[in-house]
Amino acid sequence: MSEVVIGVDASTTACKVVAFDAAGRVVAEARAAIALLNPSPGAWEQDAESWWRALGEAARRVMAELGGARVVGLAVAHQRETFVVTDERGAPLGPALVWMDHRCKDEVRRAVAEMGEERLASLSGKPACTTPSLYKVMGLFAREPGLSARVGKVLDVHAFLAWRLTGRCATSLASADPMGMLDMARGDWSEELLALAGLARGQVPELVMPGALIGHVTAEASRTTGFPEGLSIYAGAGDGQAAALGAGLVNEGAAYLNLGTALVSGVRSRRYRSGRAFRTLYGAEAGSFVLETVLQGGSFTTTWLVEKLLGRRLPEALAELEAEACAIEVGSDGLMLVPYWNGVMNPYWDEFAAGILVGLRGEHGPGHLFRALYEGLAMEQRLHTDAVEAALETRIEELVVMGGGSMSSLFCQLIADVLNRAIVRAGTAEATALGSAMLVAVASGLHPSFDAAAARMTSRGEAFLPREEGRRYDALFAVYKTLYPALRASLAELQRCRR
Repeated sequence: MSEVVIGVDASTTACKVVAFDAAGRVVAEARAAIALLNPSPGAWEQDAESWWRALGEAARRVMAELGGARVVGLAVAHQRETFVVTDERGAPLGPALVWMDHRCKDEVRRAVAEMGEERLASLSGKPACTTPSLYKVMGLFAREPGLSARVGKVLDVHAFLAWRLTGRCATSLASADPMGMLDMARGDWSEELLALAGLARGQVPELVMPGALIGHVTAEASRTTGFPEGLSIYAGAGDGQAAALGAGLVNEGAAYLNLGTALVSGVRSRRYRSGRAFRTLYGAEAGSFVLETVLQGGSFTTTWLVEKLLGRRLPEALAELEAEACAIEVGSDGLMLVPYWNGVMNPYWDEFAAGILVGLRGEHGPGHLFRALYEGLAMEQRLHTDAVEAALETRIEELVVMGGGSMSSLFCQLIADVLNRAIVRAGTAEATALGSAMLVAVASGLHPSFDAAAARMTSRGEAFLPREEGRRYDALFAVYKTLYPALRASLAELQRCRR
């Protein structure tokens, strides 16, 4: 019988279960939706039980498709920073808080006042902002004072699913670290950060290395998922780190760019570094790190422009708008956009940040706005990439792109032109699931190393090389870099006036 490895991608809106053979080909796949709730401004929540139901639904369909194939093992990749508070048995005590939830601005300020920005960043690898779970936990306990006394466990998505599958409350280092409560230099929970969150070590999962054997599917979990009882479950990683592995990036300095709801780029590093230009995560390959940058308004901003501002519908309007944008010169005829629609993390870490559109004139139309948006996203990515290069002291020659935005040839070409670097499409649309499956392939001995797994299981698609006309973006980028710093104080005052 043929052998397959299963990668799970438990994302923000769906759980995907994908079975791959030893060559990285998809043998079977299925997905099940997960509802995302926005009960009040700034609040983003989910029912953690829906993660388990979605995994069960997708898993049963995949197992039905596999027939006689032998499943070697499974690993989970997942949405990061999302967590749920449970009792001692793992039953949720309330809704899970999703990574987008930002009701913890006061807690960020309190943590900075207590520990200092530099100490928080160097210890956790993440400059203080509303994204890490640490501040969300603090905010949750502040809103619900009686909850902290009832807490059995605080679980990331990986820990919740691994516990349900195996009966062992454990999670991967590369899954827990985005929570912001680990001592990244030591590779363990930080007593100092746990205390800041109001937690004890017994209230967080056991930590294991990515790729480590966590346990085996229990009889009860087998009935829910259709996975064979006794199937090996290996520790996975956060979706960004898994996607890097699934894109075949196993060498230091290799970079990926996920053009999704957010624009997320990561560069592999063999040693721990911290700084304000990026946040530091453990890589999916044990012993490695990822220096990651995040722009929270990627395709989200595109959707806003097309649907809310222009009153049109995606994806129907996309081809027409891209055609209009293609006919417009470099620089969008003097229009420039800074895409901070959802605030800004690196390099400014500013809760008051907002989008900027400058240079509007009467001749500008929808095509100009659309091109200015793509150019603004690309110039923001250049800002991020330049900063990471400075930290690594090496040039990044190419970025492997994935996600919905990578399907746009115009967008990929503009990024290549603005960054003056090659942009190469990943060979699969399921890089996250593939990365978690590669962890299984190496841990189980199906492949002897990650280099071998990458050579066999990953591939590259179309490449976009910088064009000579792209050199005109150098002067535009010099302007772009001045806009937000010049308007930062005014934007903060505008936000205060809203209160």
